Amino acid sequence: MSNAIATLAAALIACALPARAQIQMVVNFAAGGPTDIVARMMQNEMGAALGQPVVVRNVTGAGGTIGTAEVARARPDGQVLLFSPVGPMAIQPHFRRNLTYTLANFAPVCQVADSPVVMMTPRNSGMGNVADVVARARAQNTGFPFASTGAGSIPHISNIAFMRLANIEMNHVPYRGSGEVMLAFQQGQVQLFTDQTLLIRQYDLHAIAFLTEGRNPDFPDVPTMREQGFDLIYSIWSGLYVPAGTPEPVLARLEQACDRTMRDPTVIAGMTRVAQPILYRDRAAFGAFSQQESEKFRTLIESAGLRATD
Repeated sequence: MSNAIATLAAALIACALPARAQIQMVVNFAAGGPTDIVARMMQNEMGAALGQPVVVRNVTGAGGTIGTAEVARARPDGQVLLFSPVGPMAIQPHFRRNLTYTLANFAPVCQVADSPVVMMTPRNSGMGNVADVVARARAQNTGFPFASTGAGSIPHISNIAFMRLANIEMNHVPYRGSGEVMLAFQQGQVQLFTDQTLLIRQYDLHAIAFLTEGRNPDFPDVPTMREQGFDLIYSIWSGLYVPAGTPEPVLARLEQACDRTMRDPTVIAGMTRVAQPILYRDRAAFGAFSQQESEKFRTLIESAGLRATD
C-alpha cells in the first residue's frame, strides 16, 4: 500500500509542476530555403536559453501570409513564435487586401539578419549579365518567366521594379519557397530568380548582379545592378515575432534568449557559412525598424500602383 501511495503522490506532484512544453517556431516559407535554414540554426540554442525544446514548423503559401496569419491567431503566451523575413510583415499587409492581420497584430522580439539580394540563374542558362536577361526577356516578350517566393515578396517586388526600369515584360511564376524554385531550376521550368546569397554556393548557381550599394566581398567579381545600369537596392531582413498581447515578462525572456542565441559561436559560424550577415536588433529597435520598413513599402506599393495580381 505504501508503494501505491508513494506512486500516487509522485504523479500528483508531477502534474502540479509546469510542463516543459515544446515551443513552436513557425517559419512561413518552405523547408530548405534561407529563412528555414536560419531558423534551424537558431532553434537548439534558443531552446537551451529558454529551457524548453524549440521545434521549427513550416507553414507555407501565399507569399508567407498563411503561416503569419496562423501565428497572429495563436495564444499570446510565448509558446508560438514566428520567424519571418520582410515580405509577410512589411510588404504583404499593403499588397494584399484580404489579409486577416497587419503588423499591429504582432510584438517584435528581435531581428537576427539582413541578407543581400542577388539576381541568379542556373549556370547553363546562357545568361551571364543583366544585359543578357534584358535581351532574353525582349526576345521572348511576356513568355520569359521569373520565379518568386510569392506575390508581394522581395523576389517578386524587386523584379517588378527591374522590369519597369528596363522597360521589359516577364512572366511571374510564384512558388512556396526558394527550395521549390531550386527544383524548378533543375527541371528547366524557370531560369531567373532574385533572392538571398546563400543559394548561389548551395546550388552552384551563376550570380548575375547584387542589388546592393557596393560589391559583395564574398563575390567580388559579381557587379552590382547599379554598375549594370539599374539603380536597384534591396535586402531581406528576418526576425522573431510573437502575437500581440504577449506579456512583458515573456517578451523579455524571449528577447534575452534571442540575444544569447545570436552571440553563440556555433550560430555565428553557421550564419557565416551560409552567407547570412547577422544584424541584431533588440525589441525596441526592431519594433521601430519594422514600422519604418512597413511605411517604406506602403509608399512604394501605392505610388507604383502594385496589386496582388501584378
